[in-house]
Amino acid sequence: MPLTLRSLLVLLVGVVLGLGLAVSATVWTALGTDRHAQAPAVTYSPESAALVAEVIDRVRREYVDRIDDHVLVESAIRGIMKELGDQHSSYLDPTQYEEIRISTSGNYTGVGLDVSLDDGKVTVVEPLAGAPAAQAGILPGDVVVSVDDVPVDQANIEATVNRMRGAVGTPVTVDVLRTGAVEPLRFALTRTAVQVRTVTSEYLGNGLAYFRLTAFAESTPRDLARAAHDAKAEAGGKLVGVILDLRNNPGGVLDAAIEVADTFLTEGLIVRGTGRVRQARFEQYASLGDELEGVPAVLLVNGGSASASEIVAGALQDHQRARIVGERTYGKGSVQTVMPLGEGSAIKLTTSRYFTPSGRSINGTGVDPDVVVHNADPQRQYRGPHSPVPMADDQQLLEALRLISYDSISVSSAQ
Repeated sequence: MPLTLRSLLVLLVGVVLGLGLAVSATVWTALGTDRHAQAPAVTYSPESAALVAEVIDRVRREYVDRIDDHVLVESAIRGIMKELGDQHSSYLDPTQYEEIRISTSGNYTGVGLDVSLDDGKVTVVEPLAGAPAAQAGILPGDVVVSVDDVPVDQANIEATVNRMRGAVGTPVTVDVLRTGAVEPLRFALTRTAVQVRTVTSEYLGNGLAYFRLTAFAESTPRDLARAAHDAKAEAGGKLVGVILDLRNNPGGVLDAAIEVADTFLTEGLIVRGTGRVRQARFEQYASLGDELEGVPAVLLVNGGSASASEIVAGALQDHQRARIVGERTYGKGSVQTVMPLGEGSAIKLTTSRYFTPSGRSINGTGVDPDVVVHNADPQRQYRGPHSPVPMADDQQLLEALRLISYDSISVSSAQ
């Protein structure tokens, strides 16, 4: 149905004049306790919105080629977000919005494969325990070559991942190449509800535990607490040290980062945020009663550690609670809020800048490690149990082990 000038004006008033939309459930940020508070009244005149709506209507009626109304309005919104000059603010189409939801909630329907692009190949990092892919026998290191007989596009992993997803109970075939096999192996799978695991843990022996966080989802603090509890039980009730691996962790939910930092801290400021609206101004403090309080800790970071990862690293470094090993972090010191627009789309808007407990802004600078250990090959990183990279090849991890006074146990026995 064509859009009238009046309907365009109504839409643009919402987009241009204040974005007065209810903030969605925690997606990147939970700014304060009133998550559905409206933005303050704006002072723009109706003529401002009418001008933008008039341009859209002119293009719609008089441009030499006909442009679909939906595409036209979507392009206008993209243009607004682009002109902000902020690389982290953007328009999210329904597919991108769904990816955000999955990354923050950790829930989706599919086959349960964690894949990455290694040397131009879509390689299985890990089949999620209990999911259809793992139950069928797909293994770490298998290379996905087709999904439903559609060859993998190495330049577009997202398309391959999307084909593996779908409604619960629907069938999908996945063909993989396995080392030593001449022909691809075909797996007929049935999609089911999947819970993404962002925490990988391993008890290394002699009171030392390793935790790797791949992202910060709503479930991450709970899963880390469970992993810490299990590791402590394996250690006979006492851990002597933990390594928290945040390398290549791009961030995620703000609340999750705060809770992870709180897991190690007994008191003090974790992070402070500043912004224009009340919900964007916040201070979060640590509290007693968490599983890893008092346990010596080392954090591993690199240039791929961003946002929520930097909140944790900055807080623990400022409180001298843990030593940081690796390379300077990415340097993303801002918080984004995802706001739904209807029809499954949304905008991701920078609403706050955060500061570490000491008042540092890491935006554009990152967190400098206490001990710098360069790793020229990011693929040479240990990833926990079933890692294709052995612990002995990970120089950053070896330095973390040394710092935590674990020299008495050889790497081979720790594995």
